[in-house]
Amino acid sequence: MTGPTPATTANAQICRDCDGFASAKVTLGGRDRIGHLRTVTAHCPACHGTGTASARRPRPMDWAVAA
Repeated sequence: MTGPTPATTANAQICRDCDGFASAKVTLGGRDRIGHLRTVTAHCPACHGTGTASARRPRPMDWAVAA
């Protein structure tokens, strides 16, 4: 098999906002004149439809220790 190794649960960074379900088809409530169901695709705004999240970089305020 060639190509990248598929992500497994051990190394996958799953998006926290969509839990890996990054895209969904939403019906518009009608059919066109040919009879096809009218749909639009909605993508997760956090991961842009990939279902994965990049590694989180700590922000400087996360480094602060409570006094």
